[in-house]
Amino acid sequence: MKKILFTSFAFCLISLTFAQKTTKAIKVTYQRSSNGKIIPNQDPLFLFASKDLSLITTDKIIQQKANFPFEQTFVAFDSKTISQLAHLKAGKLILNHDAEALGKQKFEFTDETKKILNFTCKKAITTVNSNKIEIWYTNELGLKGGPGVLGQDLGLVLETIRNGNSSLTATKIENLKTIPTILTLPKVPEVDQLTYKDLLWKSRFVNIPVFNKEQIHFVADAKSNDSIFRYASGTVIVRKVKFPEIKKGSSIYVDVTQQSNGDAYDRTGSVFMIPMDKKSSFLDGLKNGVNTLPVYENGNGKKYQGVVATEDYTPLLELMRFFTPFGVKHFNYLQLKNKVWQDSVFYRQDISLLQPKLSNQEVYIGMFIGNYDAGGHKASLNISIHEGEDNNPKGDFILPLFNTLNVMEMAGQDYATMFDNEKGLEMTFEVPEGYKNFKLSYTTTGHGGWENGDEFLQKKNTILIDGKEVFAFTPWRTDCGSYRLSNPASGNFGSGLSSSDLSRSNWCPGTTTNPNLIDLGNLSPGKHTIRVSIPLGKPEGTSSSAWNVSGFLVGER
Repeated sequence: MKKILFTSFAFCLISLTFAQKTTKAIKVTYQRSSNGKIIPNQDPLFLFASKDLSLITTDKIIQQKANFPFEQTFVAFDSKTISQLAHLKAGKLILNHDAEALGKQKFEFTDETKKILNFTCKKAITTVNSNKIEIWYTNELGLKGGPGVLGQDLGLVLETIRNGNSSLTATKIENLKTIPTILTLPKVPEVDQLTYKDLLWKSRFVNIPVFNKEQIHFVADAKSNDSIFRYASGTVIVRKVKFPEIKKGSSIYVDVTQQSNGDAYDRTGSVFMIPMDKKSSFLDGLKNGVNTLPVYENGNGKKYQGVVATEDYTPLLELMRFFTPFGVKHFNYLQLKNKVWQDSVFYRQDISLLQPKLSNQEVYIGMFIGNYDAGGHKASLNISIHEGEDNNPKGDFILPLFNTLNVMEMAGQDYATMFDNEKGLEMTFEVPEGYKNFKLSYTTTGHGGWENGDEFLQKKNTILIDGKEVFAFTPWRTDCGSYRLSNPASGNFGSGLSSSDLSRSNWCPGTTTNPNLIDLGNLSPGKHTIRVSIPLGKPEGTSSSAWNVSGFLVGER
């Protein structure tokens, strides 16, 4: 019996020695699991490792089926260098070397062991960004590597566990008699780490630059050029923009960066699209004068130009409403103790709902900042598209209904004072067949910047569909003091407050105003009416209140 056991042991020893002599490299397959359950439809993770080099990659990358961008990681054990290889797009590769990261890894070693694929593994623990990482590694194969950069120099990592519930576990080890060609660090352009991260991040989405530090100011002779059109004495800028096909389910964001270029006051700003689907458009008003726009009347004797949809006209489709702070950057010399003023204000808003209006379209995109200052403001605008999973490019039904913001204020468009009678803003719209689960995207801000003006008074907004109330709320912001560091020119009061601290009707100096998404249910095909009712404050002397409301209808297929 003892002889048989000795013979078996000797055979295993000979086999192991033979394997070590013939194995030039190994291929390890890893499987992801969460809370003890295998994650379905995963792209298997592979580790290729030789004595000198390891490579972390995936099955889809090897099969050339991976979506761009994607990364591969090499570790050179002699120099302890981690090299990140990014495939930004077909034929566009960049490389970054880090000769310090591997040596900086710190671990707590334990006496725990366990078997993985019949190899005895030791346990090491580390922490990354408040995440506890357990690393199980073996030294029995004489090679190093792992499914991530952590623990690559400890031995062969066969399992990593994050926070006790997310695991990467080796399921198969293959001995390779030759070193595969894939286990070779390619010669591609090298960049520093920050550049690498920046280029990789930017390759993950489509960015459409619309305006770059354009001046929006009040001058009599505002001049357009071949690409940027200036209207309303320079307070409105417009550009034609071509959008690619955008998959349904994609995320779309609009970004604005703004600085004062001389104007000290908080101003209303808006980013908008000019619909061109009807006989006349807002662009006609910009080109030919506000009086060429269709007029809305509610019986108070005033005429409001271009604010509601008609059979022949579609109003502006608002993408973002923002408010400039008091003089950010230009007035940063106005020092206060313990106040470090911001250099600019960055506004960012999700406009994914508008995918069907932008996908594969060439449209006019505009920006407005109301001001009467020759220096005015400087602003940049970008729109980014982050691809979704739905391959269907057709989106929901979008119908712009109204927009009372007087974008052409500096060219004579009247303020939105139509809410001074019971009718308020009322219009008719038509719902097509084949849609359901309708919603109203509704943006509202109150204005009238004196003590009794609606900027500083809480006023209930009520929305009625076909005479029935469907939504009512009182728009109010109480967090304006959070943005004090963007308001160097804000007036200070004897009470110790700044003007920018004061609560307002759904806006603050230096912020965006979020739209309300109001559930309307299933509207029957055909014509309907919508009414917006707000108890507008009465004028005092030459001062009057106004409410800038915009809304568009969304229907699901």
